[in-house]
Amino acid sequence: MQEFFHSVTLDKDKCRGCINCIKRCPTEAIRVRNKKAYIIAERCIDCGECIRVCPHHAKKAIFDELSVIHRFEYVIALPAPSLMAQFNNLEDVDIVLNALLKFGFDDVYEVAKAAEIVSAVTRSLMKSGKLIKPVISSACPAVTRLIRVRFPGLIEHVLPLNAPIEVAARLAKKAAAEKTGLPPEKIGAVFISPCAAKVTATKMPLGTQKSAVDAVLAVSEIYPKLFPLMKEVADDEPVISSEAGRIGLSWGSSSGESSGLINDNYLAADGIENVIRVLEDLEDEKFQNVDFIELNACNGGCVGGVLNVENPYVAKTKLKRIRKNLPVSMNHVESDDLDLQGVIVWDTPLEYVPVLKLDDDMMTAMEKMAKIEEITEQLEGLDCGSCGAPSCRALAEDVVRGLASTDDCIFNFKSNIQTLLNDVHKIEEYIPRPFRAGEKEDSSHDAN
Repeated sequence: MQEFFHSVTLDKDKCRGCINCIKRCPTEAIRVRNKKAYIIAERCIDCGECIRVCPHHAKKAIFDELSVIHRFEYVIALPAPSLMAQFNNLEDVDIVLNALLKFGFDDVYEVAKAAEIVSAVTRSLMKSGKLIKPVISSACPAVTRLIRVRFPGLIEHVLPLNAPIEVAARLAKKAAAEKTGLPPEKIGAVFISPCAAKVTATKMPLGTQKSAVDAVLAVSEIYPKLFPLMKEVADDEPVISSEAGRIGLSWGSSSGESSGLINDNYLAADGIENVIRVLEDLEDEKFQNVDFIELNACNGGCVGGVLNVENPYVAKTKLKRIRKNLPVSMNHVESDDLDLQGVIVWDTPLEYVPVLKLDDDMMTAMEKMAKIEEITEQLEGLDCGSCGAPSCRALAEDVVRGLASTDDCIFNFKSNIQTLLNDVHKIEEYIPRPFRAGEKEDSSHDAN
């Protein structure tokens, strides 16, 4: 059986058994049983929606502690573009970069810089005609995992390039090894992540055998530590300066990647429900004249990640203000160096993972599908979630898989109770009058 790493976890002590999470999960990976939720590992894509909607904070993301930077002789910070949008009144990215040095990092490599490289390679590949259009961005790992478990017919449309975070880690470690002479195992590339899905992407990467990212910190954890350091930096001469322009920083919010293609024939959608709607329409071939599709599982793009601290729409506005005075791009790629020595192009193809398959045998699967349809028709169709499954169809599937019963439906339960009560009433007719409960005395036969 395949093993899965998930950054999204459940704290059962905090779980109250409510059904908020099961209604929002895009792959129906959550059930509630015995007043506790549980996550079906093979279905989870670590989008973080359950973290976002849980009122009891029972869902949480796991990531490395800040002390992880002391594990390496030379440690490089990889800040996401969305990190810059978390601070009020920030106009100079250099302040954040130099604050990271003061925090304890030996060097900083901006993910925004790698994003500009990915944009340049994507533009070249799009012009070459080698990609199947519309091309779907592979930058959001939650979307890529969603496609491979729920939309296998669209896999050939996914852009076969590593995400900017992976490209940044590889280029940063290569440069650090040349600079310091240290072996790769003594150099740590630490990503500062806005979301849970990117944590999973470094532990179980898609498109490559092994990630170059050695550890992941949450934006929310390092954010308060940077404040006093940023005040110190403001009074000092900067040690390093930003090497990313408007295109790279724009990747932090929805439509940022698309705008970097310098092609208006694109579609950008954010929020997991909108993403699913676009993928369904794409399956139905409704997008005939679109070249590129950018999809972000989080509202607003990466600025909406659950590990951030700022409201995503406020953060998106901040990002616009920060990038307005930047050059368009500071990183370019020569057409004969598109592969960048194996840094950017996938070395492992994206493959369908049949976690939703009912059975390995086609005929058996068809029989189970027919049974699911039959059971679904017998249920109320309200998708109330009281049974612990996200929909009536999901309950029917659980029944067919042997994981639930139709009696788990509250309406079936009510009907069964009413039938039982009716049967009890009939039984009372056979009980002798002297032993019947609740009968009134007949006043017309009072003793004299």
